[in-house]
Amino acid sequence: MISLLSKTLTIPSLPLLRLTHLTLTTHSLFTGFTSTPTPTATQTRPMSSDSTQRVFQLKLDPLTGNSEWVIIEDGNKEEEEETLKSSSNALLATTSYLDMLNDDARNRAFREAIDKTITRPCHVLDIGAGTGLLSMMAARAMGTCDDSKKGMVTACESYLPMVKLMRKVLHVNGMGKNVKFFNKRSDELQVGVDIPSRADVLVSEILDSELLGEGLIPTLQHAHDELLVDNPLTVPYRATTYGQLVESTFLWKLHDLSKNEEEASDSIRLVPPGLDTILGVKTQQHPMQCDAISKEINLLSEPFKIFEFDFWKRPDSQGDSKVLIKATNGGRVHAVVSWWVLQLDSEGTIFYSTAPGWITSPIATYTGNWRDHWKQCVWFIPGEGIPISKGEEVHLHAVHSDTRVSYNLATQATEIREGDSSAGDSHLTLSPERIAIYGDRKWRSCMLTALENLLRERANPLCIVADDSVFLSLLIAHLSKTSKVIALFPGLREMGVQYLKAVADANGFTADRVEVFQKKKHLTLHDTKQKKVDLLIGEPYYYGNDGMLPWQNFRFWKERTMLDSVLAEDVLVMPCKAMLKACAMSLPDLWKSRRCLSKIEDFDHSIVNNTLGACGDLPEPQEGPLLPFFIWQCGETQELSETFTIMEFDFSKSIGPCYGKAQVINLHLTLSLFCNSDHQGHYCRDMVVRFLGSKYPNIIPYSRSWFMFSNLIVVLCECASSPLVNFFHIHLKFVR
Repeated sequence: MISLLSKTLTIPSLPLLRLTHLTLTTHSLFTGFTSTPTPTATQTRPMSSDSTQRVFQLKLDPLTGNSEWVIIEDGNKEEEEETLKSSSNALLATTSYLDMLNDDARNRAFREAIDKTITRPCHVLDIGAGTGLLSMMAARAMGTCDDSKKGMVTACESYLPMVKLMRKVLHVNGMGKNVKFFNKRSDELQVGVDIPSRADVLVSEILDSELLGEGLIPTLQHAHDELLVDNPLTVPYRATTYGQLVESTFLWKLHDLSKNEEEASDSIRLVPPGLDTILGVKTQQHPMQCDAISKEINLLSEPFKIFEFDFWKRPDSQGDSKVLIKATNGGRVHAVVSWWVLQLDSEGTIFYSTAPGWITSPIATYTGNWRDHWKQCVWFIPGEGIPISKGEEVHLHAVHSDTRVSYNLATQATEIREGDSSAGDSHLTLSPERIAIYGDRKWRSCMLTALENLLRERANPLCIVADDSVFLSLLIAHLSKTSKVIALFPGLREMGVQYLKAVADANGFTADRVEVFQKKKHLTLHDTKQKKVDLLIGEPYYYGNDGMLPWQNFRFWKERTMLDSVLAEDVLVMPCKAMLKACAMSLPDLWKSRRCLSKIEDFDHSIVNNTLGACGDLPEPQEGPLLPFFIWQCGETQELSETFTIMEFDFSKSIGPCYGKAQVINLHLTLSLFCNSDHQGHYCRDMVVRFLGSKYPNIIPYSRSWFMFSNLIVVLCECASSPLVNFFHIHLKFVR
């Protein structure tokens, strides 16, 4: 939900709504899909708190990298309906709202705690109200009280599209007069102006996987200072964070390059000796479904308590905790895995936990249901980690600010401190998935082979690196001492310049060998000194575009088209083409989190399904969205078909419309896939883009390897589990 810190949301870029159209037909079933491009950085700015509001939202065109501010208006009802319709069927589909509302354990715990806490009419404040679910629970709880005094519920929600949705949900449930809502942040509410008095009860769910990231502390501070009575009742009552020391080569490869790349055959050093902090992941807790890698985790300690936050009293902005941990096993500490436990009532009888499945002690109260909106968090120990022996003591010093938690670890022989994130302008921060790809020997070997083959066909080439690949920039300069390299670095910009200067010498070339083109206009022959481009290369990878739909990385194709006037007639392009591949899969956990809503704790939420991008029982002509997911993080999975090709894209030519279709036979749909009272079964598809370069080795990135992090999407649909349904058709169109 939304409080002082505005939740990042994704609104489709209107010029790109026709990017793709995909339809699935299963024997006699037909479902259509229209893609909704996923901007990686969106911001919202509420301009006023009046009844008519104007919100500016930043949206990104993934094919060009350009962004623009658009206006979301709050006007009359007809205008409101048209706004929701024109902004696509999946306005909020890329947020966690739907997954959260499908979390039965969460909903039940809050309902039980609210019913237990609110025993008389009073003033209830709901901060970050979302669809108004907790507000309606509070209003209903007061409605059952045997008291002549009238209570009230105040709900505040800062994000305008969600406020519009809440208005509809309240109306459908006959709660429009029971809940007074404000399109404001909680720190904008004023007693005596917006609300008549301070609230007696706070109900709120402004938590992320780390607990503090959505602004829990500043929100509670302001509420206690300005909006709540002394000693208020609160739901939740308390939150406690726990941690555990783990050893995992898998997690180590997600953040450490300095050791992993020593075994690569290309001699490139993205992290040269002595420059350990030049490139790495952000020093923070990283949300992750740790159950997915439980077999690759060696537990080195028992769970330990880190912090405790009481909602019923004003929290401090800063805090620290020192924990002495005794190792239960020997090994190397690669990470701290953490989670939190909510105590929702003051008596301590109602709990909710984000603990991993291997935790069975009472403090965990493992819910047993897979969820995507709250995960465990992983804090990477820098470098190779800390070696420990069984029985050895480890000192953990945890520090929290308003919005984050950090750790320092030490043993008698070793001390690991929080990484210095201000190591200078040359410090480059990438995602854990990108670090893992750059440390993968097979991937690097493929890139090396492809570039070596290209360079055999060109002498003294002019090479353009069209994306943000620092690896390819270093590799081409290292392999060809006579080449001239121009890196566009559209996302890295000056960060890329400083990074290359810092690592050039360690990679066997002078920094002036690679020029970073920093002009806003496109490259011209004037910039190349009238020399035509011989090689155009890319991974492709664009900084900040992690988690995009596969075809949104076709920005490389767009760049290749814009550079057409400076390319030689016999220019070699790598990758020379892309293939869009797919596989029918059963993903019951993901399906459950994305399925259509009906009643939640007896409150009708079916009206939000289309807007939140729900899948399944949607009325015609509403359609489910296309969303990117990391399949290995999606709980239970099962392949139901062979991998097949839907479409190919020729990057050697300028960008243009493409059309592809495929028929898949012998689907294994006779299996019992997923059953409850509402669904007989389902399948969903997982699309994988496979990029191939000139003379490039064949890579199929469909396994739980680093490749699958970057180019996966799933489309959720429903299909009866029947031996009669044994094939489907796919039609896909790519429109420029």
